[in-house]
Amino acid sequence: MPDTKTSNNMLYVVFLGATAALGGMMFGFDLAIIVGAGSFLVQHFSLGDLGLGWAYSSLLFGCVVGSLAAGRLTDHYGRQRILLFVALLFVITSVATGLAPTFAIFVAARFAGGVAVGGVSVLSPMYIAEVSPPQIRGRMGATYQLSITVGIFISYCINYWLRNHGPGNWRWMFISGALPSVLFFLTLVWAPETPRFLFKIGRKRDGLALLARIMNPEEAAIEAAEIEASLGASSSAQEAVDLRPIRRVLIISFVLAVLIQVSGINTIIDYAPLVLESAGWKIDAALFSTFLIGGVNVAFTLISFWTIDRYGRRPLYIVGSLGMTGALLLVILMLAMGRFESGILLLPIALFTAFFASCIGPVFWTLVPEIFPNKVRGRAMVVPVVTQWVTNAIVVLLFPLAFNRAGKLATFAFLTCMSLLQALFTWRFLPETKGKTLEEIEDFWNSNQAISQLRS
Repeated sequence: MPDTKTSNNMLYVVFLGATAALGGMMFGFDLAIIVGAGSFLVQHFSLGDLGLGWAYSSLLFGCVVGSLAAGRLTDHYGRQRILLFVALLFVITSVATGLAPTFAIFVAARFAGGVAVGGVSVLSPMYIAEVSPPQIRGRMGATYQLSITVGIFISYCINYWLRNHGPGNWRWMFISGALPSVLFFLTLVWAPETPRFLFKIGRKRDGLALLARIMNPEEAAIEAAEIEASLGASSSAQEAVDLRPIRRVLIISFVLAVLIQVSGINTIIDYAPLVLESAGWKIDAALFSTFLIGGVNVAFTLISFWTIDRYGRRPLYIVGSLGMTGALLLVILMLAMGRFESGILLLPIALFTAFFASCIGPVFWTLVPEIFPNKVRGRAMVVPVVTQWVTNAIVVLLFPLAFNRAGKLATFAFLTCMSLLQALFTWRFLPETKGKTLEEIEDFWNSNQAISQLRS
Protein backbone atom coordinates (compact mmCIF):
# COMPACT_ATOMS: atom_id res chain seq x y z
CA MET A 1 0.00 0.00 0.00
CA PRO A 2 1.19 3.57 -0.66
CA ASP A 3 2.43 5.53 2.32
CA THR A 4 -0.54 7.78 3.20
CA LYS A 5 1.61 10.26 5.09
CA THR A 6 4.04 10.57 2.17
CA SER A 7 1.10 11.09 -0.21
CA ASN A 8 -0.31 13.78 2.07
CA ASN A 9 3.11 15.43 2.28
CA MET A 10 3.37 15.46 -1.51
CA LEU A 11 -0.13 16.91 -1.90
CA TYR A 12 0.77 19.68 0.54
CA VAL A 13 4.01 20.45 -1.32
CA VAL A 14 2.09 20.56 -4.61
CA PHE A 15 -0.46 22.94 -3.06
CA LEU A 16 2.28 25.28 -1.85
CA GLY A 17 4.10 25.17 -5.19
CA ALA A 18 0.91 25.68 -7.20
CA THR A 19 -0.08 28.63 -5.01
CA ALA A 20 3.20 30.41 -5.61
CA ALA A 21 3.10 29.41 -9.26
CA LEU A 22 -0.15 31.34 -9.71
CA GLY A 23 2.12 34.38 -9.47
CA GLY A 24 3.83 33.06 -12.58
CA MET A 25 0.47 32.92 -14.34
CA MET A 26 -0.06 36.60 -13.59
CA PHE A 27 3.53 37.25 -14.72
CA GLY A 28 2.76 35.63 -18.10
CA PHE A 29 -0.68 37.21 -18.41
CA ASP A 30 0.48 40.77 -17.77
CA LEU A 31 3.51 40.30 -19.99
CA ALA A 32 1.56 39.00 -23.00
CA ILE A 33 -1.88 40.62 -22.80
CA ILE A 34 -0.53 43.67 -24.63
CA VAL A 35 0.34 41.49 -27.65
CA GLY A 36 -3.27 41.53 -28.87
CA ALA A 37 -3.90 45.05 -27.64
CA GLY A 38 -0.88 46.56 -29.40
CA SER A 39 -2.45 47.39 -32.77
CA PHE A 40 -5.57 48.80 -31.06
CA LEU A 41 -3.41 50.96 -28.78
CA VAL A 42 -1.59 52.34 -31.84
CA GLN A 43 -4.94 53.44 -33.28
CA HIS A 44 -6.44 54.70 -30.01
CA PHE A 45 -3.42 56.72 -28.84
CA SER A 46 -1.85 57.42 -32.31
CA LEU A 47 1.49 55.79 -31.41
CA GLY A 48 4.69 55.65 -33.48
CA ASP A 49 7.48 53.06 -33.22
CA LEU A 50 8.95 54.51 -30.02
CA GLY A 51 5.51 55.10 -28.49
CA LEU A 52 4.58 51.47 -29.17
CA GLY A 53 7.86 50.33 -27.68
CA TRP A 54 7.16 52.43 -24.58
CA ALA A 55 3.63 50.99 -24.27
CA TYR A 56 5.13 47.49 -24.27
CA SER A 57 8.19 48.20 -22.12
CA SER A 58 6.65 50.42 -19.41
CA LEU A 59 5.58 47.26 -17.58
CA LEU A 60 9.14 45.97 -17.78
CA PHE A 61 10.65 49.11 -16.26
CA GLY A 62 8.16 48.70 -13.43
CA CYS A 63 9.42 45.15 -13.06
CA VAL A 64 12.87 46.55 -12.26
CA VAL A 65 11.47 48.58 -9.35
CA GLY A 66 9.32 45.68 -8.14
CA SER A 67 12.14 43.16 -8.12
CA LEU A 68 14.48 45.57 -6.34
CA ALA A 69 11.91 46.28 -3.63
CA ALA A 70 10.79 42.67 -3.24
CA GLY A 71 14.31 41.34 -2.69
CA ARG A 72 14.91 43.66 0.23
CA LEU A 73 11.41 43.48 1.73
CA THR A 74 11.20 39.68 1.66
CA ASP A 75 14.33 39.31 3.81
CA HIS A 76 12.63 41.48 6.46
CA TYR A 77 8.94 40.58 6.20
CA GLY A 78 8.95 37.11 4.64
CA ARG A 79 7.88 35.57 1.36
CA GLN A 80 4.17 34.98 1.96
CA ARG A 81 3.31 38.44 3.34
CA ILE A 82 4.92 40.32 0.45
CA LEU A 83 3.31 37.93 -2.05
CA LEU A 84 -0.10 38.88 -0.61
CA PHE A 85 0.63 42.56 -1.25
CA VAL A 86 1.79 41.76 -4.78
CA ALA A 87 -1.43 39.82 -5.51
CA LEU A 88 -3.51 42.81 -4.38
CA LEU A 89 -1.44 45.10 -6.61
CA PHE A 90 -2.18 42.82 -9.58
CA VAL A 91 -5.92 43.31 -9.02
CA ILE A 92 -5.69 47.09 -8.79
CA THR A 93 -3.40 47.63 -11.77
CA SER A 94 -5.36 45.28 -14.06
CA VAL A 95 -8.44 47.44 -13.62
CA ALA A 96 -6.53 50.75 -13.70
CA THR A 97 -4.80 49.88 -17.00
CA GLY A 98 -8.09 48.99 -18.67
CA LEU A 99 -9.79 52.19 -17.50
CA ALA A 100 -6.89 54.55 -18.39
CA PRO A 101 -8.29 57.67 -20.15
CA THR A 102 -4.92 58.90 -21.48
CA PHE A 103 -1.70 57.32 -22.71
CA ALA A 104 0.22 58.80 -19.77
CA ILE A 105 -2.14 57.16 -17.27
CA PHE A 106 -2.02 53.92 -19.27
CA VAL A 107 1.78 53.90 -19.04
CA ALA A 108 1.68 54.71 -15.32
CA ALA A 109 -0.77 51.86 -14.67
CA ARG A 110 1.34 49.43 -16.73
CA PHE A 111 4.43 50.57 -14.81
CA ALA A 112 2.64 49.86 -11.50
CA GLY A 113 1.57 46.48 -12.86
CA GLY A 114 5.21 45.87 -13.63
CA VAL A 115 6.06 46.46 -9.98
CA ALA A 116 3.79 43.51 -9.18
CA VAL A 117 5.29 41.34 -11.94
CA GLY A 118 8.83 42.19 -10.81
CA GLY A 119 7.96 41.36 -7.24
CA VAL A 120 6.45 38.01 -8.10
CA SER A 121 9.44 37.12 -10.30
CA VAL A 122 11.63 37.29 -7.19
CA LEU A 123 9.21 35.87 -4.66
CA SER A 124 7.43 32.98 -6.39
CA PRO A 125 10.55 31.04 -7.52
CA MET A 126 12.13 31.66 -4.12
CA TYR A 127 9.05 30.41 -2.30
CA ILE A 128 8.89 27.28 -4.47
CA ALA A 129 12.61 26.54 -3.98
CA GLU A 130 12.33 26.91 -0.20
CA VAL A 131 9.31 24.62 0.24
CA SER A 132 10.36 21.88 -2.22
CA PRO A 133 12.25 18.68 -1.30
CA PRO A 134 15.53 18.38 -3.28
CA GLN A 135 14.44 15.37 -5.33
CA ILE A 136 11.49 17.22 -6.92
CA ARG A 137 12.68 20.83 -6.73
CA GLY A 138 13.37 20.92 -10.46
CA ARG A 139 9.83 19.83 -11.31
CA MET A 140 8.38 22.25 -8.79
CA GLY A 141 10.44 25.04 -10.33
CA ALA A 142 9.17 23.99 -13.75
CA THR A 143 5.64 24.47 -12.37
CA TYR A 144 6.40 28.17 -12.10
CA GLN A 145 7.56 28.36 -15.71
CA LEU A 146 4.52 26.33 -16.79
CA SER A 147 2.24 28.80 -15.06
CA ILE A 148 3.94 31.64 -16.94
CA THR A 149 3.23 29.90 -20.24
CA VAL A 150 -0.38 29.22 -19.18
CA GLY A 151 -0.79 32.91 -18.36
CA ILE A 152 0.60 33.82 -21.78
CA PHE A 153 -1.72 31.34 -23.50
CA ILE A 154 -4.78 32.60 -21.60
CA SER A 155 -3.95 36.17 -22.61
CA TYR A 156 -3.64 35.09 -26.26
CA CYS A 157 -7.09 33.45 -26.06
CA ILE A 158 -8.62 36.58 -24.54
CA ASN A 159 -6.91 38.78 -27.14
CA TYR A 160 -8.30 36.72 -30.01
CA TRP A 161 -11.77 36.46 -28.50
CA LEU A 162 -12.03 40.24 -27.96
CA ARG A 163 -10.40 41.31 -31.22
CA ASN A 164 -13.70 42.31 -32.88
CA HIS A 165 -15.52 43.63 -29.80
CA GLY A 166 -15.46 47.31 -30.70
CA PRO A 167 -13.00 50.18 -30.17
CA GLY A 168 -12.81 49.60 -26.41
CA ASN A 169 -11.90 45.92 -26.71
CA TRP A 170 -8.34 46.53 -25.48
CA ARG A 171 -9.73 47.83 -22.18
CA TRP A 172 -11.45 44.52 -21.44
CA MET A 173 -8.28 42.66 -22.34
CA PHE A 174 -6.48 44.30 -19.42
CA ILE A 175 -9.42 44.32 -16.97
CA SER A 176 -9.85 40.55 -17.39
CA GLY A 177 -6.58 40.11 -15.49
CA ALA A 178 -8.35 41.03 -12.24
CA LEU A 179 -10.03 37.60 -12.02
CA PRO A 180 -6.90 35.39 -11.79
CA SER A 181 -5.34 38.04 -9.53
CA VAL A 182 -8.16 37.58 -7.00
CA LEU A 183 -7.65 33.78 -7.16
CA PHE A 184 -3.93 34.27 -6.48
CA PHE A 185 -4.69 36.43 -3.43
CA LEU A 186 -7.23 33.99 -1.96
CA THR A 187 -4.94 30.94 -2.23
CA LEU A 188 -2.06 32.87 -0.63
CA VAL A 189 -4.20 33.55 2.44
CA TRP A 190 -4.00 29.79 3.20
CA ALA A 191 -0.29 29.42 2.44
CA PRO A 192 2.31 29.49 5.27
CA GLU A 193 5.67 31.22 5.43
CA THR A 194 8.62 29.18 4.12
CA PRO A 195 10.55 27.03 6.63
CA ARG A 196 13.89 28.69 5.82
CA PHE A 197 12.53 32.15 6.57
CA LEU A 198 10.97 30.86 9.81
CA PHE A 199 14.39 29.55 10.87
CA LYS A 200 15.98 32.83 9.86
CA ILE A 201 13.72 34.89 12.17
CA GLY A 202 14.14 32.47 15.08
CA ARG A 203 10.83 30.56 14.79
CA LYS A 204 12.65 27.22 14.69
CA ARG A 205 9.79 25.14 16.14
CA ASP A 206 7.38 26.42 13.46
CA GLY A 207 10.02 25.90 10.79
CA LEU A 208 10.64 22.30 11.88
CA ALA A 209 6.90 21.57 12.00
CA LEU A 210 6.50 22.89 8.45
CA LEU A 211 9.48 20.83 7.24
CA ALA A 212 7.83 17.76 8.76
CA ARG A 213 4.70 18.48 6.68
CA ILE A 214 6.82 18.81 3.54
CA MET A 215 8.93 15.67 4.10
CA ASN A 216 9.18 12.88 6.69
CA PRO A 217 10.33 13.68 10.27
CA GLU A 218 13.81 12.14 9.83
CA GLU A 219 14.51 14.15 6.67
CA ALA A 220 13.03 17.23 8.33
CA ALA A 221 15.47 16.95 11.25
CA ILE A 222 18.46 16.62 8.89
CA GLU A 223 17.24 19.51 6.76
CA ALA A 224 16.69 21.68 9.85
CA ALA A 225 20.26 21.05 11.01
CA GLU A 226 21.63 22.00 7.58
CA ILE A 227 19.55 25.19 7.51
CA GLU A 228 20.74 26.23 10.96
CA ALA A 229 24.36 25.54 10.01
CA SER A 230 23.95 27.55 6.81
CA LEU A 231 22.34 30.51 8.58
CA GLY A 232 25.01 30.47 11.27
CA ALA A 233 27.92 30.36 8.82
CA SER A 234 28.57 34.11 9.05
CA SER A 235 27.83 36.77 11.60
CA SER A 236 25.81 39.03 9.31
CA ALA A 237 24.06 39.02 5.95
CA GLN A 238 26.33 41.80 4.73
CA GLU A 239 29.38 39.71 5.57
CA ALA A 240 27.90 36.84 3.54
CA VAL A 241 27.34 39.08 0.53
CA ASP A 242 30.98 40.18 0.63
CA LEU A 243 32.37 36.66 0.48
CA ARG A 244 34.18 35.82 -2.74
CA PRO A 245 32.07 32.73 -3.55
CA ILE A 246 28.90 34.83 -3.51
CA ARG A 247 30.46 37.31 -5.93
CA ARG A 248 31.18 34.42 -8.30
CA VAL A 249 27.56 33.29 -8.14
CA LEU A 250 26.36 36.85 -8.71
CA ILE A 251 28.52 37.21 -11.83
CA ILE A 252 27.24 33.93 -13.30
CA SER A 253 23.62 34.79 -12.53
CA PHE A 254 24.09 38.29 -13.99
CA VAL A 255 25.40 36.96 -17.31
CA LEU A 256 22.67 34.33 -17.56
CA ALA A 257 20.05 37.00 -16.87
CA VAL A 258 21.37 39.19 -19.69
CA LEU A 259 21.62 36.32 -22.17
CA ILE A 260 18.12 34.94 -21.53
CA GLN A 261 16.69 38.26 -22.74
CA VAL A 262 19.06 39.27 -25.55
CA SER A 263 18.64 35.81 -27.11
CA GLY A 264 15.15 36.91 -28.13
CA ILE A 265 12.32 35.14 -26.30
CA ASN A 266 10.35 38.27 -25.47
CA THR A 267 10.65 39.64 -28.99
CA ILE A 268 8.78 36.45 -29.98
CA ILE A 269 6.26 36.59 -27.12
CA ASP A 270 5.53 40.32 -27.48
CA TYR A 271 6.07 41.01 -31.16
CA ALA A 272 5.09 37.81 -32.97
CA PRO A 273 2.06 39.52 -34.59
CA LEU A 274 4.26 42.46 -35.67
CA VAL A 275 6.83 40.10 -37.22
CA LEU A 276 4.15 38.08 -38.99
CA GLU A 277 2.32 41.20 -40.21
CA SER A 278 5.63 42.42 -41.67
CA ALA A 279 5.71 39.13 -43.60
CA GLY A 280 2.31 39.92 -45.13
CA TRP A 281 -0.01 38.18 -42.67
CA LYS A 282 -3.41 39.79 -41.94
CA ILE A 283 -4.02 40.92 -38.34
CA ASP A 284 -6.58 38.15 -37.69
CA ALA A 285 -4.17 35.49 -38.94
CA ALA A 286 -1.28 37.02 -36.98
CA LEU A 287 -3.31 37.01 -33.76
CA PHE A 288 -4.55 33.48 -34.43
CA SER A 289 -0.93 32.35 -34.85
CA THR A 290 -0.32 33.33 -31.24
CA PHE A 291 -2.62 30.42 -30.30
CA LEU A 292 -0.15 28.07 -31.93
CA ILE A 293 2.87 29.78 -30.33
CA GLY A 294 1.14 29.80 -26.94
CA GLY A 295 0.17 26.14 -27.32
CA VAL A 296 3.74 25.18 -28.19
CA ASN A 297 4.94 27.19 -25.18
CA VAL A 298 2.66 25.29 -22.78
CA ALA A 299 3.16 21.85 -24.33
CA PHE A 300 6.94 21.98 -24.35
CA THR A 301 7.10 23.41 -20.84
CA LEU A 302 5.28 20.25 -19.74
CA ILE A 303 8.15 18.22 -21.21
CA SER A 304 10.52 19.87 -18.74
CA PHE A 305 8.69 18.14 -15.86
CA TRP A 306 10.18 14.84 -17.03
CA THR A 307 13.60 16.14 -18.02
CA ILE A 308 14.77 18.78 -15.53
CA ASP A 309 15.29 16.36 -12.59
CA ARG A 310 16.33 13.48 -14.86
CA TYR A 311 18.93 15.11 -17.12
CA GLY A 312 19.83 18.13 -15.02
CA ARG A 313 19.92 21.89 -15.46
CA ARG A 314 23.20 22.30 -17.37
CA PRO A 315 22.55 19.84 -20.27
CA LEU A 316 19.07 21.25 -20.86
CA TYR A 317 20.39 24.81 -20.94
CA ILE A 318 23.03 23.91 -23.53
CA VAL A 319 20.62 21.93 -25.72
CA GLY A 320 17.97 24.64 -25.49
CA SER A 321 20.41 27.41 -26.43
CA LEU A 322 21.73 25.46 -29.42
CA GLY A 323 18.18 24.69 -30.54
CA MET A 324 17.22 28.37 -30.36
CA THR A 325 20.34 29.20 -32.37
CA GLY A 326 19.30 26.71 -35.05
CA ALA A 327 15.75 28.10 -35.23
CA LEU A 328 17.02 31.66 -35.67
CA LEU A 329 19.45 30.49 -38.35
CA LEU A 330 16.41 29.18 -40.26
CA VAL A 331 14.86 32.66 -40.11
CA ILE A 332 18.10 34.18 -41.41
CA LEU A 333 18.18 31.60 -44.21
CA MET A 334 14.60 32.50 -45.17
CA LEU A 335 15.57 36.18 -45.27
CA ALA A 336 18.62 35.44 -47.42
CA MET A 337 16.57 33.34 -49.84
CA GLY A 338 13.71 35.85 -50.04
CA ARG A 339 11.27 33.42 -48.40
CA PHE A 340 10.52 35.54 -45.30
CA GLU A 341 7.02 36.37 -46.58
CA SER A 342 6.06 32.71 -46.89
CA GLY A 343 3.68 30.94 -44.53
CA ILE A 344 6.40 28.68 -43.18
CA LEU A 345 7.85 31.57 -41.14
CA LEU A 346 5.73 30.31 -38.26
CA LEU A 347 7.74 27.06 -38.19
CA PRO A 348 11.10 28.46 -36.97
CA ILE A 349 9.26 30.79 -34.57
CA ALA A 350 7.45 27.77 -33.07
CA LEU A 351 10.73 25.80 -33.01
CA PHE A 352 12.48 28.63 -31.17
CA THR A 353 9.63 28.76 -28.63
CA ALA A 354 9.74 24.97 -28.16
CA PHE A 355 13.45 24.92 -27.26
CA PHE A 356 13.06 27.87 -24.89
CA ALA A 357 9.96 26.42 -23.21
CA SER A 358 11.35 22.91 -22.72
CA CYS A 359 14.84 23.94 -21.62
CA ILE A 360 15.74 27.57 -20.93
CA GLY A 361 12.69 29.03 -19.17
CA PRO A 362 12.15 26.25 -16.60
CA VAL A 363 15.87 25.91 -15.87
CA PHE A 364 16.50 29.64 -15.41
CA TRP A 365 13.69 30.15 -12.89
CA THR A 366 14.62 26.93 -11.07
CA LEU A 367 18.37 27.54 -11.06
CA VAL A 368 18.46 31.19 -9.96
CA PRO A 369 16.96 30.71 -6.47
CA GLU A 370 18.90 27.44 -6.03
CA ILE A 371 22.38 28.88 -6.32
CA PHE A 372 22.25 31.56 -3.60
CA PRO A 373 22.93 30.98 0.12
CA ASN A 374 19.99 30.88 2.54
CA LYS A 375 21.08 33.93 4.47
CA VAL A 376 21.10 36.33 1.53
CA ARG A 377 18.79 34.64 -0.98
CA GLY A 378 16.26 37.47 -1.01
CA ARG A 379 18.75 40.26 -1.66
CA ALA A 380 21.03 38.20 -3.90
CA MET A 381 18.07 37.20 -6.11
CA VAL A 382 17.67 40.89 -6.93
CA VAL A 383 20.81 40.83 -9.11
CA PRO A 384 19.70 38.32 -11.77
CA VAL A 385 16.02 39.25 -11.60
CA VAL A 386 16.58 43.00 -11.92
CA THR A 387 19.19 42.39 -14.61
CA GLN A 388 16.84 40.28 -16.72
CA TRP A 389 14.06 42.87 -16.34
CA VAL A 390 16.32 45.79 -17.29
CA THR A 391 17.62 43.86 -20.30
CA ASN A 392 14.11 42.75 -21.19
CA ALA A 393 12.83 46.34 -21.04
CA ILE A 394 15.61 47.62 -23.28
CA VAL A 395 15.13 44.81 -25.82
CA VAL A 396 11.34 45.27 -25.96
CA LEU A 397 11.62 49.07 -26.12
CA LEU A 398 14.11 49.06 -28.99
CA PHE A 399 12.92 46.04 -30.99
CA PRO A 400 10.42 47.95 -33.20
CA LEU A 401 13.15 50.48 -34.06
CA ALA A 402 15.75 47.79 -34.73
CA PHE A 403 13.35 45.63 -36.73
CA ASN A 404 12.08 48.48 -38.91
CA ARG A 405 15.26 50.56 -39.25
CA ALA A 406 18.34 48.36 -38.73
CA GLY A 407 16.56 45.66 -40.70
CA LYS A 408 15.27 42.14 -40.19
CA LEU A 409 18.53 40.42 -41.11
CA ALA A 410 20.67 42.42 -38.68
CA THR A 411 18.10 41.99 -35.89
CA PHE A 412 17.84 38.21 -36.23
CA ALA A 413 21.61 37.83 -36.70
CA PHE A 414 22.15 39.57 -33.34
CA LEU A 415 19.65 37.28 -31.59
CA THR A 416 21.33 34.24 -33.16
CA CYS A 417 24.77 35.26 -31.86
CA MET A 418 23.38 35.79 -28.36
CA SER A 419 21.73 32.35 -28.32
CA LEU A 420 25.02 30.72 -29.31
CA LEU A 421 26.88 32.74 -26.67
CA GLN A 422 24.39 31.50 -24.08
CA ALA A 423 25.25 27.88 -24.94
CA LEU A 424 28.99 28.54 -24.73
CA PHE A 425 28.77 30.39 -21.41
CA THR A 426 26.66 27.62 -19.87
CA TRP A 427 29.06 24.92 -21.04
CA ARG A 428 32.03 26.81 -19.58
CA PHE A 429 30.78 28.17 -16.25
CA LEU A 430 27.50 26.65 -15.05
CA PRO A 431 27.68 23.79 -12.49
CA GLU A 432 25.04 21.08 -12.11
CA THR A 433 22.60 21.44 -9.17
CA LYS A 434 20.32 18.46 -9.85
CA GLY A 435 19.41 16.44 -6.75
CA LYS A 436 21.36 18.62 -4.30
CA THR A 437 19.91 20.35 -1.26
CA LEU A 438 20.17 24.14 -1.21
CA GLU A 439 22.78 23.80 1.53
CA GLU A 440 24.88 21.36 -0.55
CA ILE A 441 24.84 23.82 -3.45
CA GLU A 442 25.98 26.54 -1.06
CA ASP A 443 28.85 24.32 0.09
CA PHE A 444 29.90 23.79 -3.54
CA TRP A 445 30.48 27.52 -4.08
CA ASN A 446 32.76 27.58 -1.05
CA SER A 447 34.77 24.60 -2.30
CA ASN A 448 38.08 24.53 -4.17
CA GLN A 449 36.28 22.76 -7.01
CA ALA A 450 34.19 25.86 -7.74
CA ILE A 451 37.22 28.14 -7.56
CA SER A 452 39.29 25.99 -9.96
CA GLN A 453 36.33 25.68 -12.35
CA LEU A 454 36.05 29.45 -12.69
CA ARG A 455 39.80 30.07 -12.87
CA SER A 456 40.63 27.41 -15.49
